[in-house]
Amino acid sequence: MVSDSSSDAVSATELREIALEVALAAAAHIRRRRPELFGHEARDRAAAVATKSSRTDPVTVADTEAEALIRDRLAALRPDDAILGEEEGGSIEVPGGVRWVVDPIDGTVNFLYGVPAYAVSIAAQIDGVSVAGAVVDVARDVAYHAARGDGACCRSGAAAPGGEIPLSCNDIADLDVALVATGFGYDAELRRAQGAVVADLLPRVRDIRRIGSAALDLCMVASGQADVHYEHGLSPWDWAAGSLIASEAGARVMTPAADSRSVDRALTLVAAPGVFDQFADALAGVNALGAL
Repeated sequence: MVSDSSSDAVSATELREIALEVALAAAAHIRRRRPELFGHEARDRAAAVATKSSRTDPVTVADTEAEALIRDRLAALRPDDAILGEEEGGSIEVPGGVRWVVDPIDGTVNFLYGVPAYAVSIAAQIDGVSVAGAVVDVARDVAYHAARGDGACCRSGAAAPGGEIPLSCNDIADLDVALVATGFGYDAELRRAQGAVVADLLPRVRDIRRIGSAALDLCMVASGQADVHYEHGLSPWDWAAGSLIASEAGARVMTPAADSRSVDRALTLVAAPGVFDQFADALAGVNALGAL
């Protein structure tokens, strides 16, 4: 179905269905390609990997293939919409109408090493605000999705529709028993600063988790598998879908501006309501509540 691209001609529910459909298709492609590119019988693994911002920031053939697939599907369904993707880019400026914000593989390092924590993330934004989104955990075959004002759900066995489970973040009021998820950038200076923040926070919370995919971290908060996610230096494609899913699951959300860049080092903070203020105060105490 091809729809009018104006923001008042399509509902958030319709955009969610598109995001979910396209994300599932991309996840199926990625799942199929990993053994071909990096399995035991892969002929040239090195040829399947390049680097971006640093030697530790990889991009694989599967990243670029998946984003091309996503762009082709979205162009067929919503031909006049803007697209901002991690690999093929697009204008960071917020356009009028609908913009799709795409991360074809969030957690590329995990994908490269065979660590089963990487995801497809697709969000639809209107005026820079996420109104629909889907995050598919590729290895676990779980799809998380939400539409603004309509709640958040996940679907196990994502390739087979049905079995939708409503999402709700944890009812927790004490920071010292909160499980906190975070991540680290690729720039060495930023990583030092992030490490210092973690060192201060670690004695004040239950524990820290570093999964390697911000999109999955945000869905973990939504599903009660973590109580807090925070990270400095995320790009819009990292948080656009997952933050909406967490918000619709009852979490409190602070994200960077929709036209932010990772170099801005702005903070993304998503937490169960009962510990949001406590955690924000903890970050403020180490001058980490804003950009790092």
